[in-house]
Amino acid sequence: ETGSGKTGAFAIPIVEALLKKPQPLHTLVLAPTRELAYQISEQFEALGAEIGLKCAVIVGGMDIMDQAIMLAKRPHVIVATPGRIVDHLENTKGFHLRSLKYLCMDEADRLLNMDFEKELDKILDVIPADRRTFLFSATMTSKVKKLQRASLTDPVKIVVSKKYQTVSGLKQHYMFVPAKYKDLYLTYVLNEMAGNSFMVFVATCEHAQKVALMLRNLGFQAIPLHGKLSQPKRLGALTKFRSGESTILVATDVASRGLDIPHVDVVMNYDVPTHSKDYIHRVGRTARAGRSGIAITTVTQYDVELFQRIEHLIGKKLDEYKTDQESVMIL
Repeated sequence: ETGSGKTGAFAIPIVEALLKKPQPLHTLVLAPTRELAYQISEQFEALGAEIGLKCAVIVGGMDIMDQAIMLAKRPHVIVATPGRIVDHLENTKGFHLRSLKYLCMDEADRLLNMDFEKELDKILDVIPADRRTFLFSATMTSKVKKLQRASLTDPVKIVVSKKYQTVSGLKQHYMFVPAKYKDLYLTYVLNEMAGNSFMVFVATCEHAQKVALMLRNLGFQAIPLHGKLSQPKRLGALTKFRSGESTILVATDVASRGLDIPHVDVVMNYDVPTHSKDYIHRVGRTARAGRSGIAITTVTQYDVELFQRIEHLIGKKLDEYKTDQESVMIL
């Protein structure tokens, strides 16, 4: 399930273990995106503030020398993206994880999907076999089974709910729209629901840029978030959106997983996601931890099949979002 507190589920036991027996380089947490790594580290620092827990974030896009210095200080917890931590294991003198006690993978299915498998194998080779391993994800795949073979000894599997599902506090709608009028309908919905905060999901980095610029020109406070932005810009975009300075975040799937932004009122799928599972993650950015939220998906004549697949996966028929065609066309 999305928004069900998975980060706490691994962070709390780890902080507890450190309380009993503090040691440097105790835990390695792997995350698929850089933003998620920062968010996880914030949780660790909040939970471990009382016991002086030190946490380092090791991700791409940041200075590698600064990171080597951070690692030389031997923090208790490292939160990393796989590529960059392998880089340090291979090239940073004196850095090793031979005394690691916990390995934790968040959004495990995505770590396997994004073809991190080579990096993961390298990491598994250099860390002790007698450690504890956690795998977490809102959507488990058969690929994760491969990973379990690689890294777990007598694993215990805990499933919150068997079938893929979206949260009950979430109202889901679709709009059937001719592809060439997509922008008009997007603008219409943003106007109709002004005063809410939106996440608009698009398919590519270029799309994100384009839609954000278009909305800005129309006077909306929109900011893009995608993989082609530099790391400081990506974090800046998130901060602006979290603080409410900007009300519309136009994002690619880099933001669809794991990011916990407290008050997202509406998720718009400007482009229908090609993987139905990504739909669950995207709409899971709203209606978190018991709150309510709205998700609207624009379906063009080209997306019908993808859309039916999503309905099949979540086992629900979505309601149509009522639009007033005349006022849309005036735009």
